[in-house]
Amino acid sequence: MKPLFIDEKHPKQPQSPYSASKIGADAIALSFYNAFNLPVTIARPFNTYGPRQSDRAIIPTIMTQIASGIKEIKLGDLTPTRDFNYVKDTTRGLLAIAECDATIGKEINIASNKEISMAETLNLIKEIMRSDVEFITEEQRLRPANSEVFRLWGDNALLTSLTGWQPQYTIESGLWETVDWITKPENYKNYKTNTYNI
Repeated sequence: MKPLFIDEKHPKQPQSPYSASKIGADAIALSFYNAFNLPVTIARPFNTYGPRQSDRAIIPTIMTQIASGIKEIKLGDLTPTRDFNYVKDTTRGLLAIAECDATIGKEINIASNKEISMAETLNLIKEIMRSDVEFITEEQRLRPANSEVFRLWGDNALLTSLTGWQPQYTIESGLWETVDWITKPENYKNYKTNTYNI
């Protein structure tokens, strides 16, 4: 399959009100750079995950349900792919951008440069947590076709060339750290494992 890297020149697609609001906010911010020379950079982190992530996101939702002993987890489509960034890599990327004048006036991806399907991601979590949980696709959890993003694979070449930043975490090492944090009783108690978050 031909790589579909998303670089900074990739066309923006307002597939949902959420994505449209982000596109609009970026344009307004850059207008201040263009009109008034305000030092603005648009940092575009791809899917960030890790400790303290909201239970509206799939990774902590799956981890906490497995930790609770649930044997069947109902989900939507598991074929879409994502470019996951461990939170420490995202933070390092933001700092690298903030400390580099060459990034001003630009839109810059913070991405791992890797693509992984939701199914592969969930099976990695299942393996790390030594679980026999079963994932079940449920019709009501499928997104409308025109609002689903089926592939996200970010090109981080610009960030790397300007700042020298490179991701330090693989998806496996980031998931291991996240499982370690989320399964500590003092952290786990803050998640609702029996609620379907929309």
